[in-house]
Amino acid sequence: MRRAKENAALPDAIDSHPIWRYAPDILRPFVQLARLDRPIGWWLLLLPCWQSSALASVAYERTPNFYHLALFLIGAIAMRGAGSTYNDYVDRDIDGKVERTKARPLASGAISPRAAIFFMLAQCLIGLFVLLSFNATTMTLACIAPAIVMFYPFAKRFTSWPQAILGLAFAYGALLGWTAETTTLSAPAFFLYLSAVLWTIGYDTIYALQDLKDDIAAGVRSTARLFGENVQAAVGLLYAGAAVSAGLAVFYAAGGSGAWIGVSAFAAHLIWQISALRRDISSAQALYLFRSNRDAGLVLFAGFLLQSLRQIL
Repeated sequence: MRRAKENAALPDAIDSHPIWRYAPDILRPFVQLARLDRPIGWWLLLLPCWQSSALASVAYERTPNFYHLALFLIGAIAMRGAGSTYNDYVDRDIDGKVERTKARPLASGAISPRAAIFFMLAQCLIGLFVLLSFNATTMTLACIAPAIVMFYPFAKRFTSWPQAILGLAFAYGALLGWTAETTTLSAPAFFLYLSAVLWTIGYDTIYALQDLKDDIAAGVRSTARLFGENVQAAVGLLYAGAAVSAGLAVFYAAGGSGAWIGVSAFAAHLIWQISALRRDISSAQALYLFRSNRDAGLVLFAGFLLQSLRQIL
């Protein structure tokens, strides 16, 4: 019976995902720990990297660096897994009190804390090998990110803005993608980083709506609790800031029509999300809106990529 519970898909997972369906039973808890059955996490970590890399190609009129895009993909999957493993290690007691997370491998006892630590280190090694493929500026800048990630799980214990800490971490690729192409930082990178931070706070607030009742009972803080009845307006302001900041990044990068189409499509997607958002939204609807942010980020990236390709054709 315990084995069946350990191998059951988690509430917010995609149980039809090939990695989950074909993983041996013994590996399934590690698939869950790394969130491989929930790919939205690494997509949202990856997209600021891709956006920034593509926007740098626009600004410097270069061919898109597909090698770097591939490296960022590998790095995002590995580091998302490592960060999730660390988060679940720190939160294993809190997770046991929340309906959506009580079956997670560490909270349920399917994986020991010791095994989780070794698994996290293995994923970090993959991320390190990827990082060593970039220039010295990018490697140096990337060394700051782990400190933000390590701080994040504790933020919900003393601040109502843990989503802001997550934003600083998840948006960091907007700086790394730029320096990987240019070896320096400039206005477009900072505005794109600000855009991604605000976007992350917004979509993670939507995600936190799933756990609102349990978080109140467990004493866990979040922007979903903080905004309360004003959650639609608050997320709307965050999303507006994200769209405006993305536009400023394109402006300072001297982006062309393709880049502006990307920003417009990104803004339109965010407006659609806000129109569907309510404080009493069901968990399934909140998860659906949250996951849709993969597409929001992809349309912004696509605009930058198409513009960079257009410039060299």
